[in-house]
Amino acid sequence: MKTFGLVVNPVAGVGGAAGLKGSDGSEVQISARQRGGHERAGARAMTALRIIASAFPEATVLTAAGTMGENAVRQAGLEPMIVYRPGDDTSGEDSTAAAKAISEQGDGLLLFSGGDGTARDVSSSSQGDSLILGIPAGVKMYSSCFAVSPAAAGALAVQWLNGSTSTAQAEVLDVDEGQVRSGRVDPQLYAVVSIPQGGGRTQARKSATADTEHMAVRAAAAGVVDRMKPQTTYLLGPGGTMARVAELLGIPCTPLGVDVVRSGNVLLKDASERELVELLKDDPGRHAQAVVSVIGGQGFLLGRGNQQLSAQVLSLLGTPPMIVVATEQKLIDLHGRPLLVDSGDTGVDATLSGYVEVVTGPQASSYYPVKAPELEGKP
Repeated sequence: MKTFGLVVNPVAGVGGAAGLKGSDGSEVQISARQRGGHERAGARAMTALRIIASAFPEATVLTAAGTMGENAVRQAGLEPMIVYRPGDDTSGEDSTAAAKAISEQGDGLLLFSGGDGTARDVSSSSQGDSLILGIPAGVKMYSSCFAVSPAAAGALAVQWLNGSTSTAQAEVLDVDEGQVRSGRVDPQLYAVVSIPQGGGRTQARKSATADTEHMAVRAAAAGVVDRMKPQTTYLLGPGGTMARVAELLGIPCTPLGVDVVRSGNVLLKDASERELVELLKDDPGRHAQAVVSVIGGQGFLLGRGNQQLSAQVLSLLGTPPMIVVATEQKLIDLHGRPLLVDSGDTGVDATLSGYVEVVTGPQASSYYPVKAPELEGKP
């Protein structure tokens, strides 16, 4: 009988589409729902579990009751073994306690669905030679203990259950959400854990931008500004490169949010998914594009810290829907790995796959492959 564990942080990701840079704390969660945010950890866990169920329909899943795992397990067609029961309002302490209860049943693989905060909670209770693997469902995911997509997590779990995958060491990183909301990102190392490894299905840790790259970032940003047209609406994604774009445009920006500009004017500042949809629905001519940068080391364009740019928002944009900007060094540092899109909608991700022009400077660009890991994660 194949056995593994699962912990779901039921509120993970609720702040993403709402533009709140995280989901920690009840006040943030209430605000997120008011701004159109929604939980997604359970659904993303179910995606991974369905792949496991197709290979091992009789597998035993050690998990917590209700939204912390049981519901996703049952919806995926597997039978849960409940080893922990949380109260009505779950917290990080429940994730730790659930992981501990699962770990006490054995030293097998523990899947968790959430973000960096959940990775911290789960890793703090791991014992012995336990393996953990994150199903990406949070807002911030700087850690390297995550699969690149829910399907990739399921495929890796199948490989591990088959005994056909090796293990590797991965870092658990996290940032203070208060600092993130003020535009400061300073990831701290909290643990080094073992994860199953195979076929490019785990993500790299986010790399910092070196001081020597700052001039290259400014040049790449200038290349974007040169391409902007007065009649087009631009959704500026988060990140340091977008901050340089805003600086060159002479407008204020939200370093880790999404701002909307047209003809040098700010139409929306730190917009939520709901606000973006409402704005774009009033532009039936599709005269809008998202401007996104590459997450250093990981290669993600969508799905990591910019969940406001959801599948619904992307479907309302023009052709092409995105302008991608990055320094040449960021592309070199990927060592041939593709850029990644994870909007949560496989159909939208498929339309974005292929090759994309990456603006690297004034009158300079490179063509680089883009893949949707959710479409390639199946064993």
